Amino acid sequence: MSPECRWNGSATRMARLISLDQVSYALGRIVYRIHGGINALTGTQSIIDVNAIIASHGRHPHAHLFSHSYTPPLSNQALFRRDQSLCLYCGEQFPNALLSRDHVNPLSKGGQDTWSNVVTACKRCNNFKAGRTPEQAGMELLAIPFTPTHAEYVYLQGRKILADQMSFLLAHFPRNSQLRKRAEQGQLLTA
Repeated sequence: MSPECRWNGSATRMARLISLDQVSYALGRIVYRIHGGINALTGTQSIIDVNAIIASHGRHPHAHLFSHSYTPPLSNQALFRRDQSLCLYCGEQFPNALLSRDHVNPLSKGGQDTWSNVVTACKRCNNFKAGRTPEQAGMELLAIPFTPTHAEYVYLQGRKILADQMSFLLAHFPRNSQLRKRAEQGQLLTA
C-alpha cells in the first residue's frame, strides 16, 4: 500500500505541525504523503511528507510518562506479554484464557498489586500456591518480576509498531532489559 493511500486523523495533526514549522526532528520512513493545493505563481502542487516518528518543539502534554518515576498501569494483557504467556512456576506456555495473575507475596500477607510483585501463572499452579509465598508452597520462580519502562510498556501493548518506531523504542529500553533481548532476537509477542 502506498503512503498516499494510508490516511487518518493523526496525519492531519502531523501535517499541521510540519506546516507550522513546529517539528524539531523527524525519523524513519515516510508513512504519509499529503498533496495540497497548487501554487498560482509556480503551478506546483504542495506536498507534505509525514515520517513514522515526529518530535515537536515545546512541552509534551504527557511528559510525566517519560520520567524515571513513571510506573505503567498493570494489566493482565501486558503482564502476560511481559512473561511471554509462560507460567513462571511450571514453565509451560498457555493461552491467555488459562493464565492468571499471581502475587508472589500474597495480598493476604501484605503484598501489593505491583509489577515487581506479580507474575504470570497457570491456573493450576496459582491454585496450588494459594495464599502462600513460593517458598511456603515449595515452588520456585523461573524469573524475577520487573516493572517495565514507558518504552517497554508501549511495546507490551502489542499494537502495530512500524520497524522505524520499534528502532526508536529499542533505543529507550534499558541495556540489560529482557524485552530488549527478545526484540533484538526477533521473538514476537504472544497473544
